[in-house]
Amino acid sequence: RCDLCGLEEFYLSLYAVLCGNNMGWGQPGKHIHTKGLDNEALRCEGVFLLYCWSNFLLLSLAVGFVDCGRGGLVRFECSNPSDFRIEADGVVYAVRSIQHSTLPALTLLIKASDTTTQQQWVTQVRLTPSTLSSQQPFKAYHHEIAFPSRNMDSQLKRMKRDWVIPPINVPENSRGPFPQELVRIRSDHDKNRSLRYSVTGPGADQPPTGIFIIDPISGELSVNKPLDREHISNFHLRAHAVDLNGNQVENPIDIVINVIDMNDNRPEFTHQIWNGTVPEGSKPGTFVMTVTSVDKDDPKTANGMLRYKILSQNPESPTSNMFTINNKTGGIITVAAGLDREKVPQYTLIIQATDMEGNPMYGLSNTATAVIRVTDVNDNPPEFTAETFFGEVPENRVNVIVANLTVTDKDQPNTPAWNAVYKITGGDPTGRFSVPTDPTTNEGLVTVVKPIDYEISRTYVLTVEARNEVPLARGIHSPRQSTATVSIRVIDMNESPYFEPNPKLIRLEEGMMPESTLTTFTAQDPDRFMPQTIRYSKLSDPANWLRIDPNTGRIKTIAILDRESPFVKNSLYNATFLATDSGIPPASGTGTLQIFLLDINDNAPKVFPQEAEICEKPEPNAINITAVDGDLNPNAGPFAFELAHRPSDVRRNWTITRVSGDYAQVSLKIGYLESGIYEIPIIITDSGNLPMSNTSYLRIKVCQCDISGDCTDQEHIMAAGLGTGAIIAILLCIIILLILVLLFVVWMKRRDKERQAKQLLIDPEDDVRDNILKYDEEGGGEEDQDYDLSQLQQPDTIEPDAIKPVGIRRLDERPLHPEPQYPMRSAAPHPGDIGDFINEGLKAADNDPTAPPYDSLLVFDYEGSGSTAGSLSSLNSSSSGGDQDYDYLNDWGPRFRKLADMYGGSDD
Repeated sequence: RCDLCGLEEFYLSLYAVLCGNNMGWGQPGKHIHTKGLDNEALRCEGVFLLYCWSNFLLLSLAVGFVDCGRGGLVRFECSNPSDFRIEADGVVYAVRSIQHSTLPALTLLIKASDTTTQQQWVTQVRLTPSTLSSQQPFKAYHHEIAFPSRNMDSQLKRMKRDWVIPPINVPENSRGPFPQELVRIRSDHDKNRSLRYSVTGPGADQPPTGIFIIDPISGELSVNKPLDREHISNFHLRAHAVDLNGNQVENPIDIVINVIDMNDNRPEFTHQIWNGTVPEGSKPGTFVMTVTSVDKDDPKTANGMLRYKILSQNPESPTSNMFTINNKTGGIITVAAGLDREKVPQYTLIIQATDMEGNPMYGLSNTATAVIRVTDVNDNPPEFTAETFFGEVPENRVNVIVANLTVTDKDQPNTPAWNAVYKITGGDPTGRFSVPTDPTTNEGLVTVVKPIDYEISRTYVLTVEARNEVPLARGIHSPRQSTATVSIRVIDMNESPYFEPNPKLIRLEEGMMPESTLTTFTAQDPDRFMPQTIRYSKLSDPANWLRIDPNTGRIKTIAILDRESPFVKNSLYNATFLATDSGIPPASGTGTLQIFLLDINDNAPKVFPQEAEICEKPEPNAINITAVDGDLNPNAGPFAFELAHRPSDVRRNWTITRVSGDYAQVSLKIGYLESGIYEIPIIITDSGNLPMSNTSYLRIKVCQCDISGDCTDQEHIMAAGLGTGAIIAILLCIIILLILVLLFVVWMKRRDKERQAKQLLIDPEDDVRDNILKYDEEGGGEEDQDYDLSQLQQPDTIEPDAIKPVGIRRLDERPLHPEPQYPMRSAAPHPGDIGDFINEGLKAADNDPTAPPYDSLLVFDYEGSGSTAGSLSSLNSSSSGGDQDYDYLNDWGPRFRKLADMYGGSDD
């Protein structure tokens, strides 16, 4: 066992070179720790000497053979096969334990045979113990090794060879001192001349530079600083040998420097906290989870070989060793029974990972936390909090909650193992109740889903069972507390009376006279335990034919029943009645009485169609007719058709022929009939038990026809498109439209004439129509003022103009200026109506030759016996005006002077 790294199995690689009589030493092998060995070199002529520590056990070594280019296959043999064996690759193994006391006597002869030339070489390996201190360094120098030939007396011939440098192993993190010598490079040519040695490659003259240096004269290759295998695991250098002139004397040789791993890195968990789950009640050996960690050291050596261990468990219930871990894979499994989520819902484990295969003395370790949550299984059934629950419900109520059933469940809330499902197992044979689950509280809600009748059952006793959404775990049984009793009391309510049967159908003949008793339509009260009286009333009677007795429910007629009434559909008449009890509050129910009316022959037939067309000439001249009868068979068809005897020309011009029981044909009896409209009286008789006859008129249009038999006159076209009423309406509309247009034209001409007269008679300076008149109204307009309309109806009561104060005038009156005096016109009598008064004033103004020629607005304010504005006037006065004085027109402006000259001048 190596005290430095703890490796129990290791070997040395020893190489020998045979070239003539010269033998060369190889580099010590892969696992030699140069640190701690002495400075003494391995010395021997043709023999390998191996120094081991006093407590080492040699397990294997390797012997390498270089054939110097011969190319033959070499076979190795060992002189002590009972203790050692040698493989084809030159590795020597100890086949048994070797005692330390026998090491000085152990000497091995290794024979190499060339299978092609049968030439043999023999070398000797001596094993000796070391008595030196383990803290002294170890150095290995290369010596030439001479392999004796098979014939010991023969003279060996030296052959030229290249220089050979085996791989160099250097441990990482060396403490120095630096530079630390690794190997000496030597060429055979240094005996004759001076040489210079150098190395190239990463670590020497390439990044990272300065790690390796070489003495150019002695050829000693040294490391200049500690190495880190996790950074660079090996280096590839090339050694050069040149003379003083720089000429190459040897081919460059590759040097491989392997960095030997040291245990300088702790294991690191990929997660500091690991989460896992395990169902409660799991059996021992149930897998839980796997934890992993990594080590930067070489995983092929003990430095990177990790072992796992559980340091602690919290809580330690029911035992302190509920889980175990696979020390190599990190898999955690259960090792004990008794996992109960309701007692311990979670475990916390401290996991340790140690390298050096878990060696507590030499290995480095690290820890992580594993949190294992115990998941719930349905191992606790729901249990009712009481054995009996109580509730009450009014009768005839549905979708109401009667009682709340509460349960307890130790499983995890809001999971299928906790959610309760309720089932009624007894006491409800008709399925009037259901028990859904409240998703929030997990309670059972006893609900009425079908109406309950107090008169049938006053109480209900239900048996309810509670289960979970998922079945119970194996081995768990439902206890007695999973079943409860629910006692429900029914409350009596005032129920509505009901008619039986509803609807009620009776069959009667139509034509029943008023005050005839039809039937008795009564209702029943379901409240047998509440004595009550029922009163009846009519709710719906479309034709108002019936009356019901409010106490007895007897129905009588108040009008004649008519099957042909528009309120009868398919001979069926529906009436609805209301029954109300005397409860508090009162309840009512409705019932429908259906009266099927049997038909009697009470309707006479009528001709159909009532209008037809026929050509003047007899071909074609036939019209097909039938009859309509409001009655049903057999009180309707077949019908009998006959022409009336009056007027006498009917039978002379027309003839009727029966086609079938319901159809007949009317045709011209003469060869030609003048165009026009003719009404033909036809007597039609139905087939009732007491037949009914009726004379109806067929209106026939006789017209001129074309070749195909269609009417061609305009009257026919109008008759075919529109009826008589429609044509009259259109003509009236046209006449009214023409009158309106004529009135509008007259009004427009008169308006234009008035506008032209105003432009001639009115001075623009005196015209006040374009001026703004101010009325000093402080209110919202005329709507805010309360006028006394009686003054307009009674003109005689208005105070005279003399009473109005001086200086007070309306703003819309004409400006006050001296006006010429005109002959006073006799005041017209004042009628009582304002319209008649205005018409009288207009008439007086038209006939007054002294009225001024004003066509503008005149004010009629009735302030006195007369108006200051004068009477109404017109330019078209009946008077010639020849006797009047028109000089005052000269004061009205330049426009009126012309009128004064025309009217006021002489006949010239």
